[in-house]
Amino acid sequence: MLPKTMNGIFITFEGIEGCGKTTQAKLLAEELRIQDCKVLFTREPGGPRISEKIRDILLNKEFTEMHRLTEVFLYMASRSQHTIEWILPALKKGIIVICDRYYDSTYAYQGAAREISYKDIDFINKIATGGLKPDITFVLDLPVEIGLARVQNTVDPSKGIDRLERENIKFHQKVREGYLELAKAEKDRIIVLDGQEKVEIIHRKIMIHISNLLNKLKFKRGKNHEK
Repeated sequence: MLPKTMNGIFITFEGIEGCGKTTQAKLLAEELRIQDCKVLFTREPGGPRISEKIRDILLNKEFTEMHRLTEVFLYMASRSQHTIEWILPALKKGIIVICDRYYDSTYAYQGAAREISYKDIDFINKIATGGLKPDITFVLDLPVEIGLARVQNTVDPSKGIDRLERENIKFHQKVREGYLELAKAEKDRIIVLDGQEKVEIIHRKIMIHISNLLNKLKFKRGKNHEK
């Protein structure tokens, strides 16, 4: 949750490859802007130019030799720059930040799937984020086979699938299990939704949760716009 000195709201979306989280994150951003809310939509790895350069390295399909420790430190480096340069300043201004992935991805991919200890991830993640936690996180869950099939059907032929999307099905199953374990451990923050439902149905469910959160936090629309 955010420190008391911040007025914004931090919302994140998580899930396996092809789960539909990016679509839902963008729909939420569009809806909140219609409701006169100032929104920063961003992603991980990525965001500021330094973080985007790190993203290029992390997802480059040619870097098959990348060690799991190199991978986790690159993600944390990208997150640190992202948090300091974009996310925290936006939250301090009272902006709603919607992020397509944040630190839960590290626990699922590098923790559950790469088998790096959660204790080690906790330690470096707290340094990278300064202890920042999302106010609410949506995990879109669906069978791995369906998610990977979606990726194959929507991938840009000129680019192909990235380094992580190329991992075997066992890897992606561990990622899914990791997300579900996180959700069980943090029921107050993490909402699991059925990624196989229609896009509009998932969006409506998300809006119910977000409306409740905005009311709970007494978030005032319009006044939260940057001047």
